[in-house]
Amino acid sequence: MAKNSEKYEVLYIINPTLGEEDTAALVEKFKAMVEAEGTLTSIDEWGKRRLAYPIEDLNEGYYVLMTCECKPEFPAELDRVFKITENVMRSLITAVEA
Repeated sequence: MAKNSEKYEVLYIINPTLGEEDTAALVEKFKAMVEAEGTLTSIDEWGKRRLAYPIEDLNEGYYVLMTCECKPEFPAELDRVFKITENVMRSLITAVEA
């Protein structure tokens, strides 16, 4: 029998040169997307951290970690949105074992 929802960890890095309001707006955008499609378990804004290697000539990024429960089809759509959002530098969506 197919599961209705699965648990995921979503980590994304936002361009650190954005202002506080723009960064908060992006975080809220992704939070609203997850809440519309499933249940947001937690959101943890790590803030600016040093990157392991430069991305687009930047050495820092603004890290955000979300955990959520949603249908298995949703992570593909979320990943697509991350890729077309200009100020998202990197993203990673991982399924979590129950």
